[in-house]
Amino acid sequence: MKILYAIQGTGNGYIARSFDVIPQLRRHGELDILISGTQYDIKLPWKVKYRYHGLSFIFGKNGGVDMKATLAQLRPFELFKELYSVPVHKYDMVINDFEPVTAWACRIRNIKSVGLSHQSAVLHPFAPKPAKKDLLGNAILKYYAPTSVSQGFHFEKMGNTVTTPVIRDDIRWSINTNAGHYTVYLPSYSDEKIIRILSRFDYVRWEVFSKHSTEAYTSGNVKIKPVNKEKFTMSLESCNGVLCNAGFETPAEALFLGKKLCVIPMKGQYEQQCNAAYLASMGITKLDSFSKDIDMLETWLCSDERLQIQYPDNLADIIDDIFYKHMPQTISGLTLTT
Repeated sequence: MKILYAIQGTGNGYIARSFDVIPQLRRHGELDILISGTQYDIKLPWKVKYRYHGLSFIFGKNGGVDMKATLAQLRPFELFKELYSVPVHKYDMVINDFEPVTAWACRIRNIKSVGLSHQSAVLHPFAPKPAKKDLLGNAILKYYAPTSVSQGFHFEKMGNTVTTPVIRDDIRWSINTNAGHYTVYLPSYSDEKIIRILSRFDYVRWEVFSKHSTEAYTSGNVKIKPVNKEKFTMSLESCNGVLCNAGFETPAEALFLGKKLCVIPMKGQYEQQCNAAYLASMGITKLDSFSKDIDMLETWLCSDERLQIQYPDNLADIIDDIFYKHMPQTISGLTLTT
């Protein structure tokens, strides 16, 4: 069986999750990997057969997406060419983690694709949503990378189509300690702004992983480090707490390890607003503004409230179930799809 696994390249969470998904997919056949997007820092140890410019959102430095930079890097003619050049018809199974090129290529050619992503779970009717509706954000989640069927990941299981997060083996089997520092990942803020705010709390040791710096340096009680999967994992497993955007992978890993957790959803990013609403419903501290909610941040630092969730190691069963339900079946020389 030939399998195509398409991964979103905006942010590092998708790539980090793929470290555990890829070995499970390879158990079922010959696997090719595709990545589209330009905003990831982690390298895979496996060959990536297809790399596309795709449709990326560029992180800004003031808490949200940089729309000017995002629009400037759009290549509509190249995107159109990519949609028609990716050979999805050559694969027996197409697995998609919120990757738009392959998703739309499959839809245009009427080829079945299976979504395996967090985004496919965010719009579940049982998932908490922010009080303020966002029609554009809702439409992006629904139509950015549409698939025929989907299996979603969220902070809690919901029905048969949404399961709990994939916890990387690096985290699941790590030695969980507390060295007292706080791990920070806020890619939509500049290093300067992060340092200016965090340096107010001079009694705290901060380890900040930055998308905007290629060199490590220290400013007072704030250490700035380039994004690195292994070093981030070491910092996360030995920290006292985590301050991060309201993405999915990092908060889920913090919950699994039982670390104190505070999230700041990116401005204008509906998925993160939904994640933050869900986490807040679980009792996790949410800041609406990094620069204005200083008192809330200090209250969080002074508290020791934490939530630990033993998310099950069920990824192999999920992948097996996908292939059982959706793999092509050959009967008397005819290929059928379920």
